[in-house]
Amino acid sequence: MKITPEIEERLRLLDEKYAASGQDLVSYLDGLLYEDYLKYWHYIELDTLLSLQKPRTNFPDEEIFIIYHQITELYFKLTLNEMCNLSKRNDFGSAFFLERIERIVRYFQALISSFEVMVNGMDTKEFMKFRMALLPASGFQSAQYRKIEILSTRLNNLVDLAHREEFINSENIEEVYAHIYWKRGAIDLKSGKKTLTLLQFEERYDKELSEYAARIKGATLWDKFKMLPETDQENKLIIETLRKFDLCVNVDWPLAHYKSAVRYLHSKSGDVEATGGTNWQKYLPPRFQKRIFFPELWSEDEQENWGRAWVEEALKEVALTKNPHAE
Repeated sequence: MKITPEIEERLRLLDEKYAASGQDLVSYLDGLLYEDYLKYWHYIELDTLLSLQKPRTNFPDEEIFIIYHQITELYFKLTLNEMCNLSKRNDFGSAFFLERIERIVRYFQALISSFEVMVNGMDTKEFMKFRMALLPASGFQSAQYRKIEILSTRLNNLVDLAHREEFINSENIEEVYAHIYWKRGAIDLKSGKKTLTLLQFEERYDKELSEYAARIKGATLWDKFKMLPETDQENKLIIETLRKFDLCVNVDWPLAHYKSAVRYLHSKSGDVEATGGTNWQKYLPPRFQKRIFFPELWSEDEQENWGRAWVEEALKEVALTKNPHAE
């Protein structure tokens, strides 16, 4: 084999790289020689990945339920990778910022469009049975989703709507976090007390999430947007992409869950509680909590009617699904 200048240069660079480890280049080349070829199934840990589904019942559709939630968490991880990368950087321009937000929007759009797997992809009778074996576990307990919310906006914008004005200017992270909206979303419908789902979640993640909120204060997506030059902050494409992200996370994603809840849990005799006992009728519809990451990018009328049209359309779709001959 002819040692070309390109190969010689690569060998020189490798020698410099591995000199720092105290080993010579020949030792590393021996390791490369003895190492087996990388295989697809080893690289993505396929056998491990396919062994992670452990149904608690014998109903076939429970595996659909598990796999879809695992897929969801992987998309959340993709989203957090982008958000954390942006959060840690100060040397970025508008092109970099826009590209990262567009990636995040695509992740959530993929999740939203795929949620039909949950809405129409499971047998209702099977679901109503195997769900009882999942108590009190709930998608409400996704810590990754909570981190996405915290990384997106000022924590004050995540306060329960009934107390938001009270804490809208507070700089006390612990105080604001104590009134965060999701704590109201897991109140038992009958007793008015915290559900076991919420108590478990708080025991496992409250300290971590509160510290996380304090750590990324000043480095959220909104903060990074405000670091851009004023001309870029007026860029219509950047503004529209941030608005898309806001809608995806705070309207379309909870609405997808709401459609699923209506499909499986709503009945003429009365709504069925979610597996975690969460008040899904008040917790999921966007217009009740009006969670908005970037209120500065929306008009007062848009904020006032936040999610209203989407919910009405969803109910219409569900009604047509149950009664295709309805007008």
